[in-house]
Amino acid sequence: MVWLKNGDEVALMRTSNRLVGQTLGFVSEIIRPGITTKWLNDQAETFTRDHNALPAFLNYNGFPASLCISINDKVVHGIPSGEIIREGDIVSVDCGVLKNGFYGDSAYTFAIGEISEKVRHLLRVTRDCLYRGIEKAVSGNRIGDISHAVQSYAEENGFSVVRELVGHGIGRHLHEKPEVPNFGRQGHGMKMKKGLVIAIEPMINMGKKEVYQWSDGWTISTVDKQPSAHFEHTVVVGDNGPEILSTFDFIKNEI
Repeated sequence: MVWLKNGDEVALMRTSNRLVGQTLGFVSEIIRPGITTKWLNDQAETFTRDHNALPAFLNYNGFPASLCISINDKVVHGIPSGEIIREGDIVSVDCGVLKNGFYGDSAYTFAIGEISEKVRHLLRVTRDCLYRGIEKAVSGNRIGDISHAVQSYAEENGFSVVRELVGHGIGRHLHEKPEVPNFGRQGHGMKMKKGLVIAIEPMINMGKKEVYQWSDGWTISTVDKQPSAHFEHTVVVGDNGPEILSTFDFIKNEI
C-alpha cells in the first residue's frame, strides 16, 4: 500500500530531512584523512541526538551503526569500524534520522583531498543522475520515468547502474512502497500522485554493474573493485513539480 502524505505530514518531513542535511553538512566539516569511519559515525550520532532526533539506521534490521559509510569500491551499507579514511578516497555517507515521527534520508559521496579527474567525473555524473531523476518526480509521471532518466544519463557517460539496490518510499517508516529503481523503461511502473514521498538514490559504478554482499550481511561492493558513487535525496511529488525535502546546502566544498 502506497501512503500519500498531506500538507502537515510533508511539513514534518521537511524538518526531519533538513536535519539530515545539517548532519551531512557537519560530516563535511570533520571528514578528513586519518580518521576512522567509527569516529565519524559517533560524531554524527551525537550531532543527531543533540538536535532532538534519533539515528534512523541504528539497529534497523540489526544494522549496528548510525551511518552507512562506504569507501571506494564499497557501494552502500558499509559498517563504520576502525577503517581509516585516506587521502584520495571517495566516501559515501548515507544518513537517516527520525524526528517528530517521520524519517529523513539522504546520502552524499565525499572526495577526500585530491582524486583523479575520472573519479571526479563519476561523482558529478552520479549527482547529476540524481537531479535528472528528481525532475521526473511529477504527478502523472511514472516511476519508470525516474528510473530511465537515471539509467540513460549514467550509461551515456560510460558508467553502469547497480540493479540489486533501489530507492524507496519514506514517511513514518524508513522504507515504504514503492520501490524506485535506478534502471527501467520510460512510461512504465506506478503512476505518481501528489503527496508521494520517495527517496531517490542513484548508485553508479565506474566499471561493471555487478555487486556482491560481504559476509557481514550488509556491505555491498563492486565485483571488479572499481569505485562506486551514491547520492540520495528525499523528494515529495507535486502537481507542478517535485520538492526536494533534504538538502546539500550545508555541505562544505561540494564536488
